[in-house]
Amino acid sequence: MTSTLPAAPWRLFTVEVHAVRRLSPSFVRVTFTGADLDRFADNGYDQRIKLALPLPGQRGVYLPQGPDWYARWRALPEHRRNPIRTYTARAVRPQLNEVDVDLVLHGDGGPATRWARRVRPGDEIAILGPDAAYDGDHGGVEFRPPSTGCLLLAGDETAVPAISGICARLPLHARGRVLLEVPEAADVLPLAAPPGVEVTWLPRGTDPHGARLVPAVTAAAGELLVGRVPAVAGVPVAGPAGVPVEDVDVDRELLWEVPDPFPAAPLYAWLAGEAGVIRTLRRHLVNERNLDRRAVAFMGYWRHGRADPS
Repeated sequence: MTSTLPAAPWRLFTVEVHAVRRLSPSFVRVTFTGADLDRFADNGYDQRIKLALPLPGQRGVYLPQGPDWYARWRALPEHRRNPIRTYTARAVRPQLNEVDVDLVLHGDGGPATRWARRVRPGDEIAILGPDAAYDGDHGGVEFRPPSTGCLLLAGDETAVPAISGICARLPLHARGRVLLEVPEAADVLPLAAPPGVEVTWLPRGTDPHGARLVPAVTAAAGELLVGRVPAVAGVPVAGPAGVPVEDVDVDRELLWEVPDPFPAAPLYAWLAGEAGVIRTLRRHLVNERNLDRRAVAFMGYWRHGRADPS
């Protein structure tokens, strides 16, 4: 008798590029297709996935197989280890066996940017994504708002795909602000959001990362929290259960805190992007605005001057 192993939350999908569309100077949308993408779970919001990219000179991706594939991949010598990078599933169409992923064209010359600049239909890669056959929480969705209160969604260009996916699934009664810092005005993209959610794009031009986002978040938090949470500007306050809010050395540690919010939160903040900028916003909202840290999700997607880890 043949036994079938139960589905795991995640699985490797071998796919090929179906279409490539340049959305703006900094964004490109890649549509993937594959025989088993009908099993790719359409969880929406900021569903995190991983792309395994070809090595130089390779047409496809050759990863170790089996449940311990990741450990075996890590053990490979660097010249044989396919680069793996984290992205957001921008759209999932199981009935068409298609998944869209929006990629940012950085100027860093890393493997993901090099691949994104030369990708063509027919190219093969692998996607690590949620398996629809798994009956449970797949993980990788960090947007966990309370049932009441306003929303504050903010980030740089690396957070645009995730925030766009979140806004597409918000209920019509949702209220709040969306703040998106992008490299230039031509990077402003169509973004569907409920009527009560105000979307603001912040092209920074030649200014440094965060130059537009930090003051915009500071101003929006002040407006959204007025009369709701007492401000204690400049005075560190305790988080939930009296736990002090600690700082994070973003050059050595991962800035990633996604708590389960408590139901009475007057504001839920979801912030992602360059880790140094997000750390600044974290300090402001929790330490200065006195917002309970259980209502704030902070994610350092990348760090200026450092290579993207796998």
